[in-house]
Amino acid sequence: MSSLTIFKRELKSYFAQPTAYAIIVIFLILSLGLTFTFGNFMRVGDASLEYSFFFWHPWLYMLIAPAVGMKLWADEQRNGTIELLGTFPVSLWSAITGKFFAAATVSLVALALTFPIVLTVNYLGSPDNGAIFSGYIGSFLVSCTFLAITMLVSACTRDQVVCLIVSVTICTLMVLCGYDDFTREMAKATSSSTVEAIVTFGVWDHFSSLNRGLFRLQDFVWFASFIGLCLLGTSTILGAKRA
Repeated sequence: MSSLTIFKRELKSYFAQPTAYAIIVIFLILSLGLTFTFGNFMRVGDASLEYSFFFWHPWLYMLIAPAVGMKLWADEQRNGTIELLGTFPVSLWSAITGKFFAAATVSLVALALTFPIVLTVNYLGSPDNGAIFSGYIGSFLVSCTFLAITMLVSACTRDQVVCLIVSVTICTLMVLCGYDDFTREMAKATSSSTVEAIVTFGVWDHFSSLNRGLFRLQDFVWFASFIGLCLLGTSTILGAKRA
């Protein structure tokens, strides 16, 4: 059994239940709804979609990603199928990557279905589609980061509700850590070096540069490293439980 087999099994399980459809619909309603209401898309004329559309994505993912990923390992542990998985001719790392990419695909489908906003902005004006594409990449990387965090938390518990609460808390902190209003308040109480360290931990700095159309190597390295560390931590925890 390969990583691809696990990927297909997990992806099928998502769409065999109404969960994935509900999550996708909720993401579409909230992301597009916020764009035309609080984002003031029509009034501001934000052709880059930087503030009217993409700005809301980290806030949405800190709730949506844990909802998508909370069952990844918590479900296996609660039902006892994690022991059964250990009898199959598949490496633990293949199972982890297969599950992760299945959850990431659900997130990608939800993000891809927001394409009407791109058609709308191109119909109304002449936007920089390169910057919009960069914003989509940044948005997807944020969702993958939060999914990796959720997978790590899911490996630690068999209770999906506990996984959801802990994951949402961590993801919320990662969003707030780089948010300007939050860092300004932190600067009043701590040193500048502490604030810089906190900002480095958050996703906002790395997401916002991609959101502006800037392809910085350091941002891709940060996302890849953080995701890789979470998956490695998941492997370590599950390996210890299977031993």
